[in-house]
Amino acid sequence: MRNRIIVGSFAAAGLLVIAACGGDSSAAETVQVTATDTACTVNPTSAPTGTIAFEVTNEGTKTTEFYLYGPDDSVVSEVEGIGVGLSRTMTVDVTEAGTYTTACKPGMKGDGIRAPFEIS
Repeated sequence: MRNRIIVGSFAAAGLLVIAACGGDSSAAETVQVTATDTACTVNPTSAPTGTIAFEVTNEGTKTTEFYLYGPDDSVVSEVEGIGVGLSRTMTVDVTEAGTYTTACKPGMKGDGIRAPFEIS
């Protein structure tokens, strides 16, 4: 019986440590993105390395997508199917500084509306 109490105490302490360390979205750098049919407004246009939360709001008339491309133009992260009037958050961990590119794709077609995004 004594062993069960000790094991239970360690398990409870472990859960407290996990709860204290994980899932804190306030630790992410937040970037607001407003997508329309003709514009992709990203504010701010830079962030430090680490966790970045792109909060994408679709104010256009077409379903849209949002992408973050790396310095080599590879897809770092994407969020698809953002319906008209809806918002979605794309959270990404970026470990290397450089000039990245953001893109909104109204109608989910083509290269999208692109702009540089600096990560330092």
